[in-house]
Amino acid sequence: MTSGSDLARAAEDLVGTRFRLHGRHREHGLDCLGVLAAALRAVGRPGDLPTDYAWRNANPQRAMDLAGRWGFVAVEGAILPGDVILLRMGAAALHFVIAVAGGAFVHAHAGQRQVLRSPAMPDGVMVEHWRLTPDLQARPNL
Repeated sequence: MTSGSDLARAAEDLVGTRFRLHGRHREHGLDCLGVLAAALRAVGRPGDLPTDYAWRNANPQRAMDLAGRWGFVAVEGAILPGDVILLRMGAAALHFVIAVAGGAFVHAHAGQRQVLRSPAMPDGVMVEHWRLTPDLQARPNL
């Protein structure tokens, strides 16, 4: 079984990786969805997340539709290590961050050109809050 803590540790292992739009592998660079994909692969979960999206994308519906296939359920309340937050950054951008220990977040920062561990959630409006399901095999339609 994979826990949220496992996902959080896998995300922290990616800190310092260079930024690359649509990047899915540490060796070539990662964007925010690539951080999630690489962390999922590191804990033995499917990491085949889409790459066919625009830099500016204000519609979260696709991510929300796919979250169950990725092994996540929507939750409310406290944010725990391993939780994934989808943020709206300004009017036309979405951004994924992964919660880690100490109230920090791991995410790919385009401006700083690398994956960072930020001491607080980046500025933005929370669109969705997901938690990894403990048993992927229990998820239908995967």
